[in-house]
Amino acid sequence: MTELARLMDEFGLVEARLEGDDWSIEFSKLGPQPEGPVVVASGAMSASPLTVASPSAPIPKPAAPPAAPQGTPISSPMPGIYYSAPGPGQDPFVKVGDTVQAGQVIGLIEAMKVYNEITATLSGTVTKIVAENGSVLNPGDPILFIG
Repeated sequence: MTELARLMDEFGLVEARLEGDDWSIEFSKLGPQPEGPVVVASGAMSASPLTVASPSAPIPKPAAPPAAPQGTPISSPMPGIYYSAPGPGQDPFVKVGDTVQAGQVIGLIEAMKVYNEITATLSGTVTKIVAENGSVLNPGDPILFIG
């Protein structure tokens, strides 16, 4: 059984099942576990579950959830391609830290070969820009945040 567990680890198997006339063994590997994969025997064998140690690997700590952006989102009103500047090689309409006024153009969305100006719905400071130049947006996708 140790050899089978080693082979499972070596080949990255997720599950394995061996069956005989009156016995069966199942293995499963769900990811990094502090105690390694668990081997369960059933059938004629009357043994309790057996834990097989796998090579020790550091267990990754869960990443902290990203902090929620500060401010009010300005979202795409339509599907299309987002442009952060009026043309290639030109300065973007806004950058993080810029102060914007309600009604100020913050980007363009190309939909059906028409460039639609996207304007700020409120005044404030741009705290985060989420959309990337040239990315495809759907209605409701955030473009940037104003705080």
